[in-house]
Amino acid sequence: MKYILVTGGVISGVGKGIIASSMGTILKSCGMRVTSIKIDPYLNIDAGTFSPYEHGEVFVLDDGGEVDLDLGNYERFLDVTLHRDNNITTGKIYRDVIDKERKGDYLGKTVQVVPHITDAIQEWIIRVAKIPVDGNEDEPEICIIELGGTIGDIEGMPFVEAFRQFQFRVGHDNFLVCHVSLVPQPNTTGEQKSKPTQNSVRSLRGLGLSPDIIMCRSQNALQDGLREKIAMFCHVPPDQVISVYDCSSIYRVPLLLESQQIIPFFTKRLKLEMKSPTARRSLSKWQDLAERHENVKDVVQIALVGKYTKFEDSYMSVTKALKHAALSKHKLLNIVWIEAANLEEGMLETDAQAYYECWKRLSSCSGVLVPGGFGLRGVEGKVAAVRWARERKIPFLGVCLGLQAGVIEFARNVLGWTDANSKEFNPDTKHPVIIEMPEHHPGDLGGTMRLGKRKTLFVNKESIMYKMYGRNDSVEERHRHRYEVNPDVVDELESRGLKFVGRDVEGKRMEIMELEDHPYYVAVQYHPEYLTRPMKPSPPYLGLILAASGQAMDRLDI
Repeated sequence: MKYILVTGGVISGVGKGIIASSMGTILKSCGMRVTSIKIDPYLNIDAGTFSPYEHGEVFVLDDGGEVDLDLGNYERFLDVTLHRDNNITTGKIYRDVIDKERKGDYLGKTVQVVPHITDAIQEWIIRVAKIPVDGNEDEPEICIIELGGTIGDIEGMPFVEAFRQFQFRVGHDNFLVCHVSLVPQPNTTGEQKSKPTQNSVRSLRGLGLSPDIIMCRSQNALQDGLREKIAMFCHVPPDQVISVYDCSSIYRVPLLLESQQIIPFFTKRLKLEMKSPTARRSLSKWQDLAERHENVKDVVQIALVGKYTKFEDSYMSVTKALKHAALSKHKLLNIVWIEAANLEEGMLETDAQAYYECWKRLSSCSGVLVPGGFGLRGVEGKVAAVRWARERKIPFLGVCLGLQAGVIEFARNVLGWTDANSKEFNPDTKHPVIIEMPEHHPGDLGGTMRLGKRKTLFVNKESIMYKMYGRNDSVEERHRHRYEVNPDVVDELESRGLKFVGRDVEGKRMEIMELEDHPYYVAVQYHPEYLTRPMKPSPPYLGLILAASGQAMDRLDI
């Protein structure tokens, strides 16, 4: 097993995740089996209880693991299926060690950060690195490990010390350190500055890890002489200083790294036996994708009506799913971000300008997406957006809470149940069209939802989604929700044209909803965006793009 550790310096959010994913993509294109681990040094057990404004979206895996959004990048780039243990947190490590201490596994010894915490980290990495992630039973050959945060953060110190020990445990030929650093370029001088990178590398080396390769993140390509200067002061050869400047799209990053000869470097440094020493042919699909992204001109405008629109990373997978679908049909995606709360009538009294502006922007779009979310804020705005799309026959996709908003809206305005609502938002409603699931434990929030991949059976073979999913009898998608459609009201909803065309294996849970006599009115209880891939877009999102582009979905031939 070969290990590549990716660390960051100067600032967080410098692009470690995309660079780690791109390196994995290059190695996989050379025929290597690659897996990934993300380390988040916070004390939380997992990302499940985070506000979207803290770290962006919570990404959900097949096994129900609620993890950092970077694991979504790994899955999309590498086309693999990761597991909850591929995301390590300080909370998980300490819980593991404390559980062992309570059981007496340490035989009365004083339990300390060194060696017990550092040993637990190393053992976790060795164990998880061996788990197959690409659909077959073969162990991965390379594990790319991203250490979150920046070098020098106090919460990351146990992990840095663990890797200092780990490099000797696995041997020099099996361990490589890649350091990602920022090279700023102040507007006052226009000159790129290497000092932050020098200081960052000095800190890393002072902690016992020496970078083998330095990824220099910058706005523009490294200026003449800077590569040599960084190499001299950071103790690496110039060809191991890689310029990772801002690209037109993330699809360019693997191509940019490959063009700077990192394949020969990896081969020599880690003594790899590449099955395909050149990645150029395998990377051609990324080249095509990047060129398509740069050259498409036909715009499709989609309104994203959400609760967390001030921080776009809150909808990372949603926006990726839309982009993948748009690019697959040679469309230039324009997402119009609309804060759901601003669509509510109450805004007329508090901020009329925001109210009218948001409705104007919504009206300019050829498709409407209402994604998931939790809590009461903005729900009535989502319901209003759904009604607008239904009555004006604008292509609509609802996801999770978006489906529930669709059911609430239909019950109120078509069935005439004016107080129809979810038990989450109004426990005393006389028409609870959305109810709490038995799995939900109100006392705890973490890990108490219906999580992970579940099977949905199609009960209507004439439905749009049945065709979009390749006319398969069933589909497996990932879930993350606490509430669901009340089965007691399904017959009345369906009698007026709101059809539940996909249900769980027991037939009791409503998974896919479509409206009759509408160009494209689709909602799903699951989160299809978690399984989108650049080369294989998610069917519900692809359907929205097709319908918003004028495709007649009733004549769909897939």
